[in-house]
Amino acid sequence: MEGRISADLLRGHTDTIVLGILMENDAYGYQIYKTIMDRTDGLYQLKEATLYSSYKRLEKEACIVAYWGDESQGGRRKYYRITDKGHVQYKQNIADWAFTQRILNRLLKKEDN
Repeated sequence: MEGRISADLLRGHTDTIVLGILMENDAYGYQIYKTIMDRTDGLYQLKEATLYSSYKRLEKEACIVAYWGDESQGGRRKYYRITDKGHVQYKQNIADWAFTQRILNRLLKKEDN
């Protein structure tokens, strides 16, 4: 029996996923979407509207900044860069996730790894 990912399960982690990708380097919207698809071998797909809502929320919270790239590679693309505040938020989200995972493992009677 193969598992599946519920949209509800990951809904609260979209911002962390985006921040994690931007920890590596700046990226534009579709590039972030593509990275998610590649890393999950296509098993998990976020809707573009969900991602763009995340970008706007993270910008408003000053966790990322947007800027326009040059037009040397086709159309003009909006890139996103993580800020110092975004780095701090990402690390806190990861710590929160690890804590949540430990609690869920206990509740599901699964040993901590």
